[in-house]
Amino acid sequence: MSAVLENGLLPVYPPPRVTFVAGDGMWLLGDDGRSYLDFAAGIAVVALGHRHPAPLTAAHAQLDRLWHASNLFATEPAAALAARLSERFGGGLAFFCNSGAEANEAALKYARKATGKPGALALAGGFHGRTAGALSLTGQPAKRDAFEPLLHGARFADPNDVPSLRAAADDDVGLILLEPVLGEGGVIPLTTEFVHAAAALADELGALLCLDEVQTGVGRTGTFFAFEQLGVRPHLVTLAKGLANGLPIGALLVADEVTGAFEPGDHGSTFGGNPVSCAAACAVVDAVDEPLLAAVRDNGARLLAGLAGLPGVVEARGRGLLAGAELDRPAQSVVDAALDAGLVCLTSGPSVLRLAPPLVVEPDHVDHALEILAEVLR
Repeated sequence: MSAVLENGLLPVYPPPRVTFVAGDGMWLLGDDGRSYLDFAAGIAVVALGHRHPAPLTAAHAQLDRLWHASNLFATEPAAALAARLSERFGGGLAFFCNSGAEANEAALKYARKATGKPGALALAGGFHGRTAGALSLTGQPAKRDAFEPLLHGARFADPNDVPSLRAAADDDVGLILLEPVLGEGGVIPLTTEFVHAAAALADELGALLCLDEVQTGVGRTGTFFAFEQLGVRPHLVTLAKGLANGLPIGALLVADEVTGAFEPGDHGSTFGGNPVSCAAACAVVDAVDEPLLAAVRDNGARLLAGLAGLPGVVEARGRGLLAGAELDRPAQSVVDAALDAGLVCLTSGPSVLRLAPPLVVEPDHVDHALEILAEVLR
């Protein structure tokens, strides 16, 4: 029987090997009764672990008050979340939506309106979403080719290659869009030199620099924003994934110095700023404090060091708890074997194993995951 007839869903994902029915902290429960250690976190989404009491309590309380109101009116959770993010960002305004792709679409539109320039520069191997605009700036031909022609004006440079960055630019570029760590493109951290060069280039061109922190933001790399480690404050930041610990939310942050381009009617989102998601997100932002960030840095270093010593690992790289291991074999077979052994993890390209556990992971969880990987990589 086809996948469509089997589960009623369009077959845009591989056939599932496990059905999860419950989660608690670092663990998932399958319908087979087995427990699985979660080192994927829903692709870096369940930032505080499954059923964390802070966002769980906040969401429940908001469900009892108000589920939805049109964005023609204000809600308390959306205003509270915008204030929290502005404080973390160093001053700015927020637009709320439902996903990272939507946040990047908003960034693309905002940069076009603010600069009057239609061109955008992104990175080969980068990933910004699957909607038409976000896909236009995703530097992965396998994801793009079936849907060409996409938006005109996209240019691509090689990661960490400053001459390539400058060669790809011209005066039509109004947006430079970068992931601080290429999450879907091999877990490749951008260097400080490269990001500074991108910021300087944006200033020269009169363009806006946007850092796509959909996967790296909200503490994932050991600081609230990954850009804090790079010494650059971008004009725009996009967030999603871990912001509400699994409830749908996305955000575009616009720095104070470049606000003013959007006017009423320029953009919108029916479900953006949903009170329940925003209430959960406020709890997440409050929970991502310095003690948690210090633990992310420590456990991330422990994970990377352990990965580097595993058989079959050519290189271990990443930042914080976004870790990648370049393997000497296809990564999917390792991910499948790890799942059979009780560990949930991810790929990032054909030969890169990606690990993105909840930020509340503890050293014994790291060690247990490494033990499972050592066994399946033998």
